[in-house]
Amino acid sequence: MPDDIEIRLGAAIAQVPELRGWSGTPERLGGLTNLVFRLGDHCLRLPGKGTEDYINRSHEAVAARQAAHAGVSPQVVFADPSTGVMVTRFIQGVRTMTPEAFRADPGAVVRAGRALRKLHTSSAVFPFTFELFAMIDDYLRILSGKTVELPTGYCDVVREAESVRAALARWPLPQVACHCDPLCENFLDTGEVVYLVDWEYSGMNDPMWDLGDLSVESGFDATQDALLLEAYFGAEPSPADRGRMVIYKAMCDLLWTLWGLIQLANGNPADDFRAYADSRFARCQALMADPLFAESLDAVRHG
Repeated sequence: MPDDIEIRLGAAIAQVPELRGWSGTPERLGGLTNLVFRLGDHCLRLPGKGTEDYINRSHEAVAARQAAHAGVSPQVVFADPSTGVMVTRFIQGVRTMTPEAFRADPGAVVRAGRALRKLHTSSAVFPFTFELFAMIDDYLRILSGKTVELPTGYCDVVREAESVRAALARWPLPQVACHCDPLCENFLDTGEVVYLVDWEYSGMNDPMWDLGDLSVESGFDATQDALLLEAYFGAEPSPADRGRMVIYKAMCDLLWTLWGLIQLANGNPADDFRAYADSRFARCQALMADPLFAESLDAVRHG
Protein backbone atom coordinates (compact mmCIF):
# COMPACT_ATOMS: atom_id res chain seq x y z
CA MET A 1 0.00 0.00 0.00
CA PRO A 2 1.45 3.43 -0.93
CA ASP A 3 2.61 5.46 2.06
CA ASP A 4 0.15 8.32 1.49
CA ILE A 5 -2.82 5.94 1.43
CA GLU A 6 -1.56 4.15 4.53
CA ILE A 7 -1.30 7.48 6.35
CA ARG A 8 -4.83 8.49 5.29
CA LEU A 9 -6.18 5.12 6.32
CA GLY A 10 -4.53 5.28 9.72
CA ALA A 11 -5.89 8.79 10.32
CA ALA A 12 -9.38 7.68 9.30
CA ILE A 13 -9.31 4.65 11.60
CA ALA A 14 -8.31 6.93 14.47
CA GLN A 15 -11.41 9.06 13.76
CA VAL A 16 -13.87 6.22 14.21
CA PRO A 17 -14.67 5.12 17.77
CA GLU A 18 -15.83 1.67 16.60
CA LEU A 19 -12.46 1.05 14.90
CA ARG A 20 -10.10 2.21 17.62
CA GLY A 21 -7.98 -0.66 18.74
CA TRP A 22 -8.63 -2.57 15.54
CA SER A 23 -5.65 -4.57 14.30
CA GLY A 24 -5.26 -6.57 11.16
CA THR A 25 -4.58 -6.15 7.46
CA PRO A 26 -7.10 -3.98 5.59
CA GLU A 27 -8.56 -5.65 2.51
CA ARG A 28 -8.84 -3.31 -0.47
CA LEU A 29 -12.25 -3.49 -2.14
CA GLY A 30 -13.44 -1.96 -5.42
CA GLY A 31 -14.13 1.65 -6.30
CA LEU A 32 -13.58 3.89 -9.33
CA THR A 33 -13.13 7.18 -7.48
CA ASN A 34 -12.82 6.31 -3.79
CA LEU A 35 -10.65 4.00 -1.71
CA VAL A 36 -12.70 1.31 0.06
CA PHE A 37 -11.36 -1.17 2.59
CA ARG A 38 -12.77 -4.04 4.59
CA LEU A 39 -11.72 -3.98 8.23
CA GLY A 40 -13.27 -7.05 9.81
CA ASP A 41 -17.00 -6.40 10.18
CA HIS A 42 -16.75 -2.90 8.74
CA CYS A 43 -16.15 -1.16 5.41
CA LEU A 44 -14.23 2.11 5.48
CA ARG A 45 -14.42 4.57 2.59
CA LEU A 46 -11.84 7.28 1.92
CA PRO A 47 -12.99 9.93 -0.59
CA GLY A 48 -11.24 10.16 -3.94
CA LYS A 49 -9.17 13.09 -5.12
CA GLY A 50 -11.25 15.97 -6.46
CA THR A 51 -14.60 14.50 -5.42
CA GLU A 52 -15.23 17.53 -3.24
CA ASP A 53 -15.88 19.45 -6.48
CA TYR A 54 -19.10 17.57 -7.16
CA ILE A 55 -20.07 15.48 -4.11
CA ASN A 56 -21.90 16.89 -1.09
CA ARG A 57 -20.85 14.62 1.76
CA SER A 58 -23.54 15.90 4.12
CA HIS A 59 -26.23 14.97 1.62
CA GLU A 60 -24.59 11.59 1.05
CA ALA A 61 -24.54 10.77 4.77
CA VAL A 62 -28.24 11.56 5.15
CA ALA A 63 -29.13 9.46 2.12
CA ALA A 64 -27.00 6.51 3.23
CA ARG A 65 -28.62 6.47 6.67
CA GLN A 66 -32.13 6.73 5.23
CA ALA A 67 -31.44 3.99 2.71
CA ALA A 68 -30.21 1.76 5.54
CA HIS A 69 -33.38 2.56 7.50
CA ALA A 70 -35.41 1.56 4.42
CA GLY A 71 -33.65 -1.81 4.45
CA VAL A 72 -31.86 -1.49 1.13
CA SER A 73 -28.34 -0.57 2.29
CA PRO A 74 -25.84 -1.50 5.03
CA GLN A 75 -25.98 0.25 8.40
CA VAL A 76 -23.94 3.45 8.59
CA VAL A 77 -21.60 3.29 11.59
CA PHE A 78 -19.78 6.59 11.07
CA ALA A 79 -19.84 9.47 8.60
CA ASP A 80 -17.84 12.69 8.74
CA PRO A 81 -19.01 15.14 6.06
CA SER A 82 -15.98 17.34 6.65
CA THR A 83 -13.52 14.61 5.64
CA GLY A 84 -15.73 12.30 3.57
CA VAL A 85 -14.76 9.31 5.70
CA MET A 86 -17.62 6.83 5.99
CA VAL A 87 -17.86 3.46 7.73
CA THR A 88 -20.63 0.92 7.20
CA ARG A 89 -21.30 -2.61 8.36
CA PHE A 90 -19.84 -5.32 6.14
CA ILE A 91 -22.51 -7.66 4.80
CA GLN A 92 -21.36 -11.28 4.82
CA GLY A 93 -22.05 -13.71 2.01
CA VAL A 94 -22.79 -11.26 -0.78
CA ARG A 95 -21.73 -11.19 -4.40
CA THR A 96 -20.66 -7.84 -5.82
CA MET A 97 -22.51 -7.66 -9.09
CA THR A 98 -21.01 -7.04 -12.53
CA PRO A 99 -22.61 -6.69 -15.97
CA GLU A 100 -21.72 -10.31 -16.69
CA ALA A 101 -23.20 -11.53 -13.40
CA PHE A 102 -26.47 -9.71 -14.00
CA ARG A 103 -26.79 -10.96 -17.57
CA ALA A 104 -26.11 -14.55 -16.45
CA ASP A 105 -28.61 -14.53 -13.57
CA PRO A 106 -32.23 -13.55 -14.26
CA GLY A 107 -32.95 -13.93 -10.55
CA ALA A 108 -30.49 -11.18 -9.72
CA VAL A 109 -32.22 -8.87 -12.21
CA VAL A 110 -35.52 -9.55 -10.43
CA ARG A 111 -33.99 -8.94 -7.01
CA ALA A 112 -32.45 -5.67 -8.20
CA GLY A 113 -35.80 -4.50 -9.55
CA ARG A 114 -37.47 -5.30 -6.23
CA ALA A 115 -34.73 -3.52 -4.28
CA LEU A 116 -35.18 -0.37 -6.37
CA ARG A 117 -38.94 -0.57 -5.87
CA LYS A 118 -38.42 -0.92 -2.10
CA LEU A 119 -36.24 2.20 -2.08
CA HIS A 120 -38.56 4.23 -4.29
CA THR A 121 -41.66 3.39 -2.25
CA SER A 122 -40.01 3.93 1.13
CA SER A 123 -40.53 7.01 3.26
CA ALA A 124 -36.97 8.16 2.57
CA VAL A 125 -36.52 11.81 1.63
CA PHE A 126 -33.06 12.73 0.37
CA PRO A 127 -31.77 16.30 0.72
CA PHE A 128 -30.51 16.61 -2.87
CA THR A 129 -32.63 16.88 -6.01
CA PHE A 130 -31.01 15.05 -8.92
CA GLU A 131 -31.96 17.16 -11.94
CA LEU A 132 -30.40 15.84 -15.13
CA PHE A 133 -30.02 19.05 -17.11
CA ALA A 134 -28.88 21.09 -14.11
CA MET A 135 -26.21 18.47 -13.46
CA ILE A 136 -25.06 18.60 -17.08
CA ASP A 137 -24.68 22.37 -16.68
CA ASP A 138 -22.79 21.92 -13.38
CA TYR A 139 -20.40 19.38 -14.88
CA LEU A 140 -19.80 21.58 -17.91
CA ARG A 141 -19.00 24.45 -15.54
CA ILE A 142 -16.48 22.28 -13.67
CA LEU A 143 -14.87 21.22 -16.95
CA SER A 144 -14.67 24.80 -18.20
CA GLY A 145 -11.82 25.36 -15.76
CA LYS A 146 -9.92 22.22 -16.81
CA THR A 147 -7.88 21.36 -19.90
CA VAL A 148 -10.01 18.48 -21.18
CA GLU A 149 -11.82 18.51 -24.52
CA LEU A 150 -15.44 17.48 -24.90
CA PRO A 151 -16.20 14.75 -27.48
CA THR A 152 -16.94 16.23 -30.89
CA GLY A 153 -20.61 17.10 -31.16
CA TYR A 154 -21.35 16.88 -27.44
CA CYS A 155 -23.02 20.31 -27.18
CA ASP A 156 -25.08 19.55 -30.30
CA VAL A 157 -26.50 16.44 -28.63
CA VAL A 158 -27.28 18.41 -25.46
CA ARG A 159 -29.33 20.76 -27.65
CA GLU A 160 -31.09 17.79 -29.27
CA ALA A 161 -31.93 16.54 -25.78
CA GLU A 162 -34.15 19.58 -25.25
CA SER A 163 -36.92 17.45 -26.78
CA VAL A 164 -36.40 15.01 -23.92
CA ARG A 165 -36.56 17.78 -21.36
CA ALA A 166 -39.85 19.01 -22.83
CA ALA A 167 -41.44 15.54 -22.93
CA LEU A 168 -40.47 14.73 -19.34
CA ALA A 169 -41.68 18.12 -18.13
CA ARG A 170 -45.04 17.59 -19.79
CA TRP A 171 -45.76 14.45 -17.74
CA PRO A 172 -43.56 14.61 -14.61
CA LEU A 173 -43.63 11.70 -12.20
CA PRO A 174 -43.58 12.34 -8.44
CA GLN A 175 -39.95 12.48 -7.38
CA VAL A 176 -38.82 9.76 -5.00
CA ALA A 177 -35.62 8.79 -3.22
CA CYS A 178 -33.34 7.34 -5.92
CA HIS A 179 -29.86 5.89 -5.96
CA CYS A 180 -29.07 7.75 -9.22
CA ASP A 181 -25.81 5.86 -9.85
CA PRO A 182 -26.83 2.20 -10.07
CA LEU A 183 -23.53 0.92 -11.39
CA CYS A 184 -23.60 -2.89 -11.31
CA GLU A 185 -20.87 -2.95 -8.67
CA ASN A 186 -23.11 -0.90 -6.36
CA PHE A 187 -25.44 -3.91 -6.05
CA LEU A 188 -24.64 -6.63 -3.50
CA ASP A 189 -26.58 -9.87 -4.01
CA THR A 190 -27.14 -12.43 -1.23
CA GLY A 191 -29.07 -14.75 -3.54
CA GLU A 192 -32.26 -13.77 -1.71
CA VAL A 193 -32.15 -9.98 -1.63
CA VAL A 194 -30.05 -7.22 -3.18
CA TYR A 195 -28.54 -4.32 -1.25
CA LEU A 196 -27.32 -1.05 -2.74
CA VAL A 197 -24.21 0.86 -1.68
CA ASP A 198 -22.53 4.18 -2.55
CA TRP A 199 -25.00 7.06 -2.15
CA GLU A 200 -22.74 9.86 -3.45
CA TYR A 201 -25.08 10.88 -6.29
CA SER A 202 -28.38 9.96 -4.67
CA GLY A 203 -31.30 12.35 -4.61
CA MET A 204 -34.96 12.89 -5.29
CA ASN A 205 -35.49 11.93 -8.91
CA ASP A 206 -37.74 10.31 -11.49
CA PRO A 207 -37.72 6.62 -10.45
CA MET A 208 -37.27 5.47 -14.04
CA TRP A 209 -33.78 6.98 -14.03
CA ASP A 210 -32.56 4.19 -11.75
CA LEU A 211 -33.99 1.49 -14.02
CA GLY A 212 -32.65 3.04 -17.20
CA ASP A 213 -29.22 3.55 -15.68
CA LEU A 214 -29.02 -0.01 -14.37
CA SER A 215 -30.06 -1.32 -17.79
CA VAL A 216 -27.44 0.62 -19.70
CA GLU A 217 -24.68 -0.13 -17.15
CA SER A 218 -25.47 -3.85 -17.36
CA GLY A 219 -25.88 -3.98 -21.12
CA PHE A 220 -29.37 -5.46 -20.82
CA ASP A 221 -31.22 -6.59 -23.91
CA ALA A 222 -34.98 -6.27 -24.48
CA THR A 223 -35.72 -9.49 -22.58
CA GLN A 224 -33.74 -8.38 -19.53
CA ASP A 225 -35.31 -4.91 -19.64
CA ALA A 226 -38.75 -6.53 -19.62
CA LEU A 227 -37.76 -8.73 -16.68
CA LEU A 228 -36.47 -5.74 -14.71
CA LEU A 229 -39.61 -3.70 -15.40
CA GLU A 230 -41.96 -6.54 -14.51
CA ALA A 231 -40.09 -7.20 -11.25
CA TYR A 232 -40.22 -3.52 -10.41
CA PHE A 233 -43.90 -2.94 -11.18
CA GLY A 234 -45.19 -6.42 -10.41
CA ALA A 235 -47.07 -6.20 -13.70
CA GLU A 236 -46.69 -5.03 -17.28
CA PRO A 237 -45.49 -1.39 -17.28
CA SER A 238 -47.32 1.33 -19.17
CA PRO A 239 -45.87 2.45 -22.53
CA ALA A 240 -44.93 5.78 -20.92
CA ASP A 241 -43.00 4.12 -18.08
CA ARG A 242 -41.21 1.82 -20.50
CA GLY A 243 -40.48 4.84 -22.70
CA ARG A 244 -39.00 6.81 -19.80
CA MET A 245 -36.64 3.93 -19.06
CA VAL A 246 -35.45 3.84 -22.69
CA ILE A 247 -34.95 7.60 -22.79
CA TYR A 248 -32.98 7.61 -19.58
CA LYS A 249 -30.57 5.02 -20.97
CA ALA A 250 -29.32 7.62 -23.44
CA MET A 251 -29.49 10.48 -20.94
CA CYS A 252 -27.40 8.52 -18.43
CA ASP A 253 -24.66 8.19 -21.02
CA LEU A 254 -24.95 11.90 -21.85
CA LEU A 255 -24.38 12.84 -18.20
CA TRP A 256 -21.77 10.25 -17.26
CA THR A 257 -19.68 11.21 -20.30
CA LEU A 258 -18.95 14.45 -18.44
CA TRP A 259 -18.30 12.57 -15.20
CA GLY A 260 -15.64 10.54 -17.01
CA LEU A 261 -14.00 13.72 -18.30
CA ILE A 262 -13.89 15.13 -14.76
CA GLN A 263 -12.09 11.95 -13.63
CA LEU A 264 -9.66 12.39 -16.53
CA ALA A 265 -9.02 16.01 -15.56
CA ASN A 266 -8.46 15.00 -11.93
CA GLY A 267 -5.85 12.42 -12.92
CA ASN A 268 -7.85 9.45 -11.58
CA PRO A 269 -5.72 6.37 -12.41
CA ALA A 270 -8.53 3.82 -11.90
CA ASP A 271 -9.45 3.64 -15.60
CA ASP A 272 -8.81 5.07 -19.06
CA PHE A 273 -11.35 7.84 -18.62
CA ARG A 274 -10.77 9.34 -22.07
CA ALA A 275 -11.89 6.07 -23.60
CA TYR A 276 -14.66 5.79 -20.99
CA ALA A 277 -16.08 9.22 -21.87
CA ASP A 278 -15.79 8.75 -25.63
CA SER A 279 -17.43 5.30 -25.56
CA ARG A 280 -20.31 6.51 -23.40
CA PHE A 281 -20.94 9.44 -25.71
CA ALA A 282 -20.85 7.19 -28.77
CA ARG A 283 -23.38 4.89 -27.13
CA CYS A 284 -25.58 7.89 -26.26
CA GLN A 285 -25.59 8.93 -29.92
CA ALA A 286 -26.39 5.38 -31.03
CA LEU A 287 -29.25 5.06 -28.54
CA MET A 288 -30.75 8.39 -29.62
CA ALA A 289 -30.52 7.35 -33.28
CA ASP A 290 -32.35 4.07 -32.65
CA PRO A 291 -36.02 4.15 -33.80
CA LEU A 292 -36.96 2.86 -30.34
CA PHE A 293 -35.81 6.15 -28.84
CA ALA A 294 -38.19 8.16 -31.02
CA GLU A 295 -41.03 5.75 -30.22
CA SER A 296 -40.26 6.03 -26.51
CA LEU A 297 -40.13 9.81 -26.65
CA ASP A 298 -43.54 9.83 -28.31
CA ALA A 299 -44.95 7.50 -25.61
CA VAL A 300 -43.68 9.83 -22.90
CA ARG A 301 -45.14 12.88 -24.67
CA HIS A 302 -48.57 11.25 -24.61
CA GLY A 303 -48.33 10.14 -20.99
